[in-house]
Amino acid sequence: MYLTGFADEASTSLEGQIKATQELGWNHIESRCIDGVNLHDISDEQFEEVYKNLSEANIQINCFGAAIANWGKQITDGPKLSLEESKRAIPRMKKLGSKYIRIMSFAILKDKEPKDQMLDERVNYLSDIIKLFTDEGLTPVHENCSNFGGMGWEQTLELVDRLPGLRLVYDTGNPVFNLDYTKPEPRPMQSSWEFYKNVKQHIEYVHIKDGIFDQEKESTKFTFAGEGDGDVKAIVKDLLDNGYDGGFSMEPHLAVVFHDDSVKAEESVKYENYVEFGKRFMDLLEEVGHGDKVTCAK
Repeated sequence: MYLTGFADEASTSLEGQIKATQELGWNHIESRCIDGVNLHDISDEQFEEVYKNLSEANIQINCFGAAIANWGKQITDGPKLSLEESKRAIPRMKKLGSKYIRIMSFAILKDKEPKDQMLDERVNYLSDIIKLFTDEGLTPVHENCSNFGGMGWEQTLELVDRLPGLRLVYDTGNPVFNLDYTKPEPRPMQSSWEFYKNVKQHIEYVHIKDGIFDQEKESTKFTFAGEGDGDVKAIVKDLLDNGYDGGFSMEPHLAVVFHDDSVKAEESVKYENYVEFGKRFMDLLEEVGHGDKVTCAK
């Protein structure tokens, strides 16, 4: 078992991301953005500099936090942009020795029921995207974010059933602030534990996030892991009790939310929150009786 995280929540610069990772005693980063640009979109010259700095620091990118088929891409616009991002990512993943890349299943069509979400088109587009990676020995993992598969565990399983070999990155915090489309109107927010228990056999990798949804304000207060409604402690314990030996990736959202420009923080606060989140998660691992299983940590 190893620990990693979206270190761009600690710092926009690669230097700051490396520093935070080393302070935690880890040697993995799930790379999303460097200086505000996704790793699959930076220039070739910038990528070579990133590769050099990571190599010198002995830091590995275990997963690309890509924008492929994410909540910002409409199924009605087709797969062209996501296919281009995939093709740019593949040689970079191979050079960095990265095994995983995060994908999604395109934005939810607003005011449409699950049965009217163009599932056939999503499956066809994702099949082409997945094949690009699997043909190269790489593993795309689907996240239960604000996309079709994130509408509920039933939608995720529909994708798994129709896309052979698709594996999941399960995010503990996303169900907290997403409506549960497996339930009738008026729909509640999802239960992270219910979602998890229905998809856990397909989980390859885990994002750690937590929070509390305020129904009245219709907003989420993000918390340290184990302090919100994401069932983090129960999920982590269940995974490790049953032999999970993969990565746990920190995505605190305490000081910055990537899809909400109104939530920002000074660099020093972002850095301190990220490091504190990582330290507290290591404490949580001790609490559930599995602190001794961590590799590459203090």
